Amino acid sequence: MIVVVFLISFVFLMIAMTAHEFAHGWVAYKLGDTTAKYSGRLTLNPLAHIDPVGTFLLPLFLFITTQGRFVFGAAKPVPINYRALRNPKKDIILIGASGPIANFIFALILGTLWRLIPSYSITDLIFENLIYINILLAVFNLIPIPPLDGSRILMGLLPADLSSKYATIEPFGFIIVILLMGVIFNSVVFPIVRIIFGLFTGHV
Repeated sequence: MIVVVFLISFVFLMIAMTAHEFAHGWVAYKLGDTTAKYSGRLTLNPLAHIDPVGTFLLPLFLFITTQGRFVFGAAKPVPINYRALRNPKKDIILIGASGPIANFIFALILGTLWRLIPSYSITDLIFENLIYINILLAVFNLIPIPPLDGSRILMGLLPADLSSKYATIEPFGFIIVILLMGVIFNSVVFPIVRIIFGLFTGHV
């Protein structure tokens, strides 16, 4: 049974991550960067976005260590050539925001459908979990710690000199996220996700 629960959660995670990464690539393409397209990443095929560690090992590790209560992961980042963008300073904000926005839109559409269809155990399970993971992915990625999307948005908003200094922490960003993951999720991410989930679905 626990294997089935993991596989279902993993499928939902893959759907959310695929929408997220596709949005990054699509917006970058529209802004002049063809890197994602010619790297085979401008696709809704989940296989194109798989990262061995972030997509497989991290979700499995979190599922085991939380005794099946939590599954989360990361896809392979879509490659972006910022020099190919027409307005890099502004475009980095749009590209960074596009992934979370795609997840929010996806969750909102699902939440609307959930309100409209008859309630059954299986449909409630699918909608609840798929909506939740999309919101979770969006909120987490908006945290302004490199390499998360929130850091791209902040870099675009900051003056050039501050943006350059801020970018210097990127090599340590992943370590910072891992070390602070418990605090970030419990104090910031989960409370915000619950509020947005309630707004999108009418379910508390």
